[in-house]
Amino acid sequence: MDLKSLSFAVAEVAEERDIPQQKIFEVIEEAIASAYKKEYGKKKQKIVAHLDPKTGELKFWQVKQVVTPEMLLSEEELEALKEKRTGGEEMAEEDGKIRFNNERHILLQEAKAIKAEIQAGEEINLPLETKEDFGRIAAQTAKQVILQKIKEVEKEEAFKEFKDKEGEVVSGIVQRIEPTAVFVDVGRTSAILPKKEQIYGEKYRTGQRLKLYVLETEQTARGPQVVVSRIYPKLISKLFELEVPEISAKQLEIKSISREPGSRSKVAAYSLEEGIDPIGALVGQRGTRILAVINELAGEKIDVIEWNEKPEKFIANALSPAKVLEVRLMPKNKSLAIIPDDQLSLAIGKEGQNVRLAAKLTGWKIDIKSISQVEEELKKNRAPQQEMKTEDAIPTADASTTAEQATEDEKPKKIKRKTVGKKANTKTEEVETKTTEE
Repeated sequence: MDLKSLSFAVAEVAEERDIPQQKIFEVIEEAIASAYKKEYGKKKQKIVAHLDPKTGELKFWQVKQVVTPEMLLSEEELEALKEKRTGGEEMAEEDGKIRFNNERHILLQEAKAIKAEIQAGEEINLPLETKEDFGRIAAQTAKQVILQKIKEVEKEEAFKEFKDKEGEVVSGIVQRIEPTAVFVDVGRTSAILPKKEQIYGEKYRTGQRLKLYVLETEQTARGPQVVVSRIYPKLISKLFELEVPEISAKQLEIKSISREPGSRSKVAAYSLEEGIDPIGALVGQRGTRILAVINELAGEKIDVIEWNEKPEKFIANALSPAKVLEVRLMPKNKSLAIIPDDQLSLAIGKEGQNVRLAAKLTGWKIDIKSISQVEEELKKNRAPQQEMKTEDAIPTADASTTAEQATEDEKPKKIKRKTVGKKANTKTEEVETKTTEE
């Protein structure tokens, strides 16, 4: 085995596949130890190897655990375990005791003769002979294991890389398109863009470059499985981070996002420094920044509004581009937005989209009414109240006149009588009467 050539190959592979050299040497040592055990070792042995990358020198050790008699299962306990195994019962080593195996264990007394400071429970390395005839078969075995281990290391490194990228945006190239998913090359591995995470109506083509939001990364037998999305709301904020340096500089913050992918989104931004216009910063000069994001999202419309800590103002802003006259807050996170008559349809939006996005953005349930509707409801509410006031006033008027009527009844009254007969139309008699009490 030309170990010097192997060291050169390690450096080349490390650079080509972006894997630390030390990691590759560890894999090679494991492979060589495996080949040595297969050629010269025993089944239960644990063998480790060390390869000096400078000299190419190889050394081997057998690893044993240092134990005391108290740590081992007694003859009676071993017999009991044997009976359980014969009866088909589940075997368990009670109280953490172990079954002694000469290939894997060494008594503390023997270990101290080799290494005085060794303690029970530790491992001790016992040197093995480096065979001169560790030849072609062993080398071939080592080579196969090395290739296998390098693939495993690549998978592990790729998994770590994309696990750290969860919640971030990656760039990839479409490899192939299937009915249920699009597969995208994202570097060390291939990412999956499921149908449910695709923008409705967006067309993909092989070789197309996409920006994708990393939802999750899982380790599988075939390597890391990276699931990405084109519809996740935070994809928009991450795309703005790439275009707006004020966000990375902590001068500007995107507070919330509501999105109907492929159609329209609303973004609430807040300035952390005086003098920075959050809307202007996200839009950019002549709309260059926001256009870059819109183009990446297949023309999806984006409304940028200013976030406000006061719910009334935030709701009013969220209903942009419609103008809002007043916002009234009500219990149970409900609100009423009063809109000019000519702005009502704009506030509601096509099929209710504008108010729906505003509600998602603010977290408030929003009821939309025009000023005419509010005034009409106010008139309807006033009419019954006025009727009630009139009815309540009638008994009061009667009561105030009762005393006057009683006084008038006691006074003599003049009663006009018409004389019946021929001269009834010419003379009227006045008769003075007086009310008497019985």
